[in-house]
Amino acid sequence: MTANLNRKRTIRSYVRRAGRMTPAQQSALDTLWPKFGIDFENELIIDLNAAFGREAPCILEIGFGNGETLALQAAEHPEKNYLGVEVHEPGVGHLLMLIDKSGLDNVRVICHDAVEVLNEQIPDGSLSGVNLYFPDPWPKKRHHKRRLVQPEFVDLIARKVLPWGAVQLATDWKSYAEHMLEVMEASPDFDNVMEAGAYSPRPKDRPTTKFEKRGERLGHQVWDLIYVRSPKPATAESKKLLGSPD
Repeated sequence: MTANLNRKRTIRSYVRRAGRMTPAQQSALDTLWPKFGIDFENELIIDLNAAFGREAPCILEIGFGNGETLALQAAEHPEKNYLGVEVHEPGVGHLLMLIDKSGLDNVRVICHDAVEVLNEQIPDGSLSGVNLYFPDPWPKKRHHKRRLVQPEFVDLIARKVLPWGAVQLATDWKSYAEHMLEVMEASPDFDNVMEAGAYSPRPKDRPTTKFEKRGERLGHQVWDLIYVRSPKPATAESKKLLGSPD
């Protein structure tokens, strides 16, 4: 097993907020977690096909907030599985409510730190994509080290994403957009779907999040980035297996 990033990790990219748990959210946690929740356990690799009860492309969303974007995408793409990871229980409860209301069976939820989940539970080469929408920007310079998108994090998701899998990022903070661009461009494992150093137009399949709406009210611009996992090693045999042209 590759050395675990989380065991060396003392800096967190988030602050646990107490948050008010509504009775409805608590009820959803109590009644729906056994069906849609996946408990975090150190070094217990998840069989994603078994967790969803089927074999389908799996998209991981990190930090889904109240889950509205994840639920909308899952409803629009029933052919895909969606795994959401979030540390705040009220948001998890809200997503479970949306899953139940919309009758979704292609969503599973983990309530834990995403880096630890990736290290300990997600099999290498098992994800068809990763979505990271409006993560905490940590705007103060002294806090930039707490930003989730760092070279070590990009190396980690590169191990988990299949060749040709997409990594989608979005932020309404210019300094974080520039930071994301710099870090992703430096990775040998990902290719910018636009061109080197370019931001992407808003993806049609990304619903507007509450954080995006808040940023728009504040006059913030939104920056999107989309990268594709490079096929490695790019041998003739690997191209044949991936169905790509010579």
